[in-house]
Amino acid sequence: MSTKTTLNAGQPAAAGERGLVLASTSRYRQALLARLGHAFVVADPAVDEAPLPGEKPSATALRLAEAKARAVASRYPSALVIGSDQVADCDGQAIGKPGSRAAAIAQLARQAGRSVVFHTGVALVDAASGRVQTRLVDVTSRFRPLSTVEIEHYVDRERPWDCAGAVKSEGLGIALFDGIDSDDPTALVGLPLIAVAAMLRAEGFDVVAPPGAAR
Repeated sequence: MSTKTTLNAGQPAAAGERGLVLASTSRYRQALLARLGHAFVVADPAVDEAPLPGEKPSATALRLAEAKARAVASRYPSALVIGSDQVADCDGQAIGKPGSRAAAIAQLARQAGRSVVFHTGVALVDAASGRVQTRLVDVTSRFRPLSTVEIEHYVDRERPWDCAGAVKSEGLGIALFDGIDSDDPTALVGLPLIAVAAMLRAEGFDVVAPPGAAR
């Protein structure tokens, strides 16, 4: 288990305080949550991310988001814990993180010229009350036709081994698309901030208040 604090806006919540915990070690999700400007703790949920037999990609994303948040909530009994997971869906088949150059190239060759749905599940667990909120945010990404050379150049420049579908959309990966359709483009990077902010507000956490302000 690894746990660390990120941001300089404050310290992790002390006993009895209602701090934020991100149940993910993804640097992409950490960077997104940091945009809200509140201190948070990063905790490794150590959850098996393998899909269940016959499970739809959207169901996998939502189940794992909640599982990650619940796994970490037991360690932070007063916190608001955020879990998230993303699964790419190409014609109903799940596409996960490639993990290697060869797999990344194969994934992108399969997605070239197609519309791929990136399902991003997010869960918020209020560890004190046990209340759980979940949302599923979809982004439909329309890939351009891509040549083998173009795919190889992209993969070698971005090395997207830890990105679902080998797409690093906050970087050069955005150039692989003809367009995207979504109510929340931050979901494509891995954490839908519009949904997260709404879920936090529902728990009484004032997202736009200055860090440390009374809530």
